[in-house]
Amino acid sequence: MSERTTSERTMSERTTSERASARRGDREGGGRPSTPSPAGTEMRAEEVRAAARFAGRDPVEVLREVWGYEGFRGDQAAVVQHVVDGGDALVLMPTGAGKSLCYQVPALVRPGTGVVVSPLIALMQDQVDALSALGVRAGFLNSSQDAGARRATEEAFLAGELDLLYLAPERLVVRETVALLDRGTVALFAIDEAHCVSQWGHDFRPEYLQLALLEERWPDVPRIALTATATEHTRAEIATRLQLEDALQVVASFDRPNIRYRIEPKDNPRAQLLRLIRTEHDGDCGIVYCLSRNSVEQTAAFLVGEDIPALPYHAGLDRRVRQENQARFLREDGLVMVATIAFGMGIDKPDVRFVAHLDLPKSVEGYYQETGRAGRDGLPSTAWLAYGLADVVQQRRLIDTSDGDAAHRRRLTAHLDAMLALCETVTCRRQGLLAYFGQPSEPCGNCDTCLTPPQTWDGTVAAQKLLFTVVRLDQRGQRYGVGHVVDVLRGKTTPRVTQLGHTALSTFGIGADTSEAEWRGVVRQLLARELLAVDTDGYGTLRLTEGSAGVLRGATPVPLRREEPRRPSSRGDRRGGGSGSAGKAAADLDGDAAARFEALRAWRATTAREQGVPAYVVFHDATLRDIAARRPATTAELAGVSGVGAAKLERYGAGVLAALGAGPGTGDGTGDGRGDDAGGDAGATDPRSRVADDEGLALGV
Repeated sequence: MSERTTSERTMSERTTSERASARRGDREGGGRPSTPSPAGTEMRAEEVRAAARFAGRDPVEVLREVWGYEGFRGDQAAVVQHVVDGGDALVLMPTGAGKSLCYQVPALVRPGTGVVVSPLIALMQDQVDALSALGVRAGFLNSSQDAGARRATEEAFLAGELDLLYLAPERLVVRETVALLDRGTVALFAIDEAHCVSQWGHDFRPEYLQLALLEERWPDVPRIALTATATEHTRAEIATRLQLEDALQVVASFDRPNIRYRIEPKDNPRAQLLRLIRTEHDGDCGIVYCLSRNSVEQTAAFLVGEDIPALPYHAGLDRRVRQENQARFLREDGLVMVATIAFGMGIDKPDVRFVAHLDLPKSVEGYYQETGRAGRDGLPSTAWLAYGLADVVQQRRLIDTSDGDAAHRRRLTAHLDAMLALCETVTCRRQGLLAYFGQPSEPCGNCDTCLTPPQTWDGTVAAQKLLFTVVRLDQRGQRYGVGHVVDVLRGKTTPRVTQLGHTALSTFGIGADTSEAEWRGVVRQLLARELLAVDTDGYGTLRLTEGSAGVLRGATPVPLRREEPRRPSSRGDRRGGGSGSAGKAAADLDGDAAARFEALRAWRATTAREQGVPAYVVFHDATLRDIAARRPATTAELAGVSGVGAAKLERYGAGVLAALGAGPGTGDGTGDGRGDDAGGDAGATDPRSRVADDEGLALGV
């Protein structure tokens, strides 16, 4: 790995000496003393022992016991130890790289309760359920609770009975919550989705600006801010607004090598989406993003009409409907969620096999975060986008008519320009995506432009023909949209062209040798490069830009990407080329192991349904796959499988062994019919290192 992709760390003298030293002193001395709890919340002796079960222990030991992993991955170990020692940190890691462990482990090791600031109110229950399955004591405070539930959680916090407490940022800053935290012992503050503090970012939340009070109110409590998406500029803004300029900064690689990025010309996008699902992702779980609420509902209905289970999600739906649809998506296999960008942040479902965009995202940051929701389990996944001329026209118009000053519009334009450049690139798609975040890389071999390199051609003359047509119309005091201009270029004697006298234009028919689709591609690419513009009159009429003059003079060459021929619609084709997530997870298992894998999935589905939790909270596919391949016969052997921690071993061990047909192992290696070595340390003979990677972390990590 390059120095950049391994990590970027900066730490001031003050952080390494004064603040961290003071916080280490607090930790070694048992933490800041808390105000006595109200009557009825005093800790019982067994609760004291439970609260101290991890305090002061080695972080790697805690990782093994709770999560079932042999060691940390990449920069996790450095971040965890830094926060355990009382230091602040700003962490950028891609989805699935293990961000949450960077605060969850220190919260267990340090005295007190780790307070997690998260905007994801609708997902807090699932996060708490997932941690509870690991034996971690977690709770949340938000507006979905009644007074009794809130009071019970507050009392548990004051009694030291919580390892982690989730709060929304707006709740954290209210007087009552501040007073509550003052009365208890806070191990650390974790600020999740920290990019929400960026005022010009794609997910800005005004309430995040108030989180600077953490440093002011609790200066001796370490803070860790985490996000999967931030450019260098956004990272600097996060550090400034959260007063983390002196914090340890770690930037992991942004690369998600298991995701295949594909962008194709938009032509009947719903039919294109249907073809993608039927030929490549039959039976898979996926997310489809649309720009408008109306498009969301129509697309979901279209898929249902094609016998593909799909649900809508947007802010205009009743809150209960949104919650029910989200819960179904998390708990059921093979569902497709059609949504606006209101959906997805914090969604921890590991087996999302594809993310599709039917409309152009407004920024590369948004695109990266949304596509990153695919393939959290490390298995091959698809990021697919249908992109066309109308997208460019619409986005340019939205910017030109947006609220805000000229500086704001320039920022929006810069975001859009970067996204358009990614769409129009003729080089490696992943290389361009990573370069946007400042990470150099080589061609990936796993994106559409690497697998099928696009052809390019010198479009300078074509661009001049088109721009001269716009000029000739403008000389008459007339402006028209793309369709009419293309008709003039191709010499089509439509009633409108004839009525307007445009057959007399000097450019009439000079582009007859170019198809309509190719001309639309020329217009789209000129708009993307701002060599042509759409007027803000609401009619989509074309006008010149400052850059047009260079093209007209021949001073600006215009290399263009050649348009792909349109593929026939597969509306009636019901032959699925994919075999679903289960098939991908079991792809390289032999027949017997694949059968065991399916048996384990069936057991997991029943168990999850009985417990009312998503299937991945029980075990990820990657863990079930490892179990199926290794076929443990005792609980001791099962404990050697990556992703099987102590709590899950106790809770699910007998069920797993029964599903394998091995019966409830006792862990002593006796009575299993496999010899004296069966109860030994199975993990010791496995050449693979068990690390806290993206294949087994279901807790938003």
